[in-house]
Amino acid sequence: MTGPAVGTTPTRSPAVRGRRELTYAVLLSLAGAGLACWAVTRTWAVELTARGSLPAARHTRTGADLLPWASALALVGLAGGGAVLATRGRVRRLLGVLLTLVGLAVAAGGGYGLGEAGVSRQWPALVLVGGLLAAAGGALTALRGAGWPAMGARYERPARAAAPAGAERPAVERGTRDAWEALDRGEDPTVS
Repeated sequence: MTGPAVGTTPTRSPAVRGRRELTYAVLLSLAGAGLACWAVTRTWAVELTARGSLPAARHTRTGADLLPWASALALVGLAGGGAVLATRGRVRRLLGVLLTLVGLAVAAGGGYGLGEAGVSRQWPALVLVGGLLAAAGGALTALRGAGWPAMGARYERPARAAAPAGAERPAVERGTRDAWEALDRGEDPTVS
């Protein structure tokens, strides 16, 4: 047994590289959108209102209270990350562009939260990071996604070959043996 020559690297097939890139893009999109979705629901600010001789009233505000659109966009990013698996070709690339824009908008919301007075810095920073991760996954999808494998492609029915003579009728009508042979070929014996 001999291994690869010293100084050479084994080449990977384009299909393996495509699956790996697809995995990275989906994980980046889902992790980023999930992080942003979680961080936007945390308490970003606490307001105290004086009530005379009574203890001050405490009112907490989450990121969703301050930026209601940020949580909605993070959810769109989560859905889009899953949709990358179910699309292919130009539609997948278009989805990548959309995910990039959604991720950048979520990151902008995190950046806005960082600039607000009286707001905790950790949660808006996590929204910013999550938005940038989702945007990176979307950008990878937009740039490279057209060539990636599609979900369920191996389950699609192959193109039908030319039917042999006498195959105009369904296989069931031609005989039991023809019906079983049609099933063996993966065809529906009840359809001509």
